[in-house]
Amino acid sequence: MVYNHTTYSLSENDLRMVKSVPPGGNWKNIPHDIPSKRLEQIRVSGGRTTLYGRLSFDKPSYTITTYFNRPGNGTYIHPIHNRVISAREAARFQSFPDNYIFEGSKGSLCKQIGNAVPPLLAFSIANQIQKKTKTKNLLDLFCGAGGLSLGFGWAGYKIIVANDNFKQACETYRANHTDTVLIEGDIADKQIQDTVLKESERGKVDIVVGGPPCQGFSHAGKRMIDDPRNFLYKEFVNIVKKIKPKVFVMENVEGILTINGGKTYEEVKNNFQRLGYSVAGKKLHAVQFGVPQKRKRVVIIGVLNGDPEELFPNPIINNEENYITTENAIGDLFNVEVGGPDIKIKLTTKPAHPFQKFARGLISPGEYIKIF
Repeated sequence: MVYNHTTYSLSENDLRMVKSVPPGGNWKNIPHDIPSKRLEQIRVSGGRTTLYGRLSFDKPSYTITTYFNRPGNGTYIHPIHNRVISAREAARFQSFPDNYIFEGSKGSLCKQIGNAVPPLLAFSIANQIQKKTKTKNLLDLFCGAGGLSLGFGWAGYKIIVANDNFKQACETYRANHTDTVLIEGDIADKQIQDTVLKESERGKVDIVVGGPPCQGFSHAGKRMIDDPRNFLYKEFVNIVKKIKPKVFVMENVEGILTINGGKTYEEVKNNFQRLGYSVAGKKLHAVQFGVPQKRKRVVIIGVLNGDPEELFPNPIINNEENYITTENAIGDLFNVEVGGPDIKIKLTTKPAHPFQKFARGLISPGEYIKIF
């Protein structure tokens, strides 16, 4: 069964634009006689080649953001159909299996899926950490819909407690992580933080993971150095200080490396080093870990004992020709009609690629990774 295979409506003008873009094409293919103030501006100033993009069969998806419901914000047009990708197709590009059901409003699915850490990327990180450290009990801060928790859970970690302040993402998390204590609320609130700490102590948490909000660090938007969301990572630091786990993993966007001339990144590292952690950060490309999406993220790992460099996984796919493509990821959904947000659809197609078998639950994440 397929859930969340629902797409988003387009205006008549957007539909005209969508129909004019071929697979692999973008805004440059849209005729000038289709009226659009935004396109006029893009043509004058130049724009990213991903804008108004249509997915190509033989290439991975570009980064799935929280705006995949809008054709003009990225490469979100379906490779065959004249529509943007469905929530389930976006989830596939993020490497969520089909049995991971997203709760909440149709609009909230964009934020939940777009902000998530690809579970397969998390799985590779978790496997490497587990090889090098004796950690097993995990706290997931800023957990969102649960991408990090899912990947670490696949690797054998016990997700003791999780926290987030996004109500609808919490609904999704609860539905898919029934054995985890989810504490919903602002981690900067003393009562919420005390509860997180109490549950973590009870569950003997020895690894803390999370992705603090990063809007101001992102290349995709304005880099607002004074945006208070940029400093929520300090709450992450405070939790690490009080729990003193053996390992922490903090995930963020590429922009964290360069914002404020690199000073922000150095400040993040220094905050953890002052707590006694050896810290290292690396940019990881999700497509090199079996994810059908060109998504680059920065992962910062700290350890109380040992070398954090040893905790980063090596890519399993180094040749672009072997990247998981759009067709590999969602080819078995091409002829499946999209439905409403609450409709579940029975798949009658057969999986034609190992990724599709993984997505359907026919092979495990470990079996899928071993293919490479």
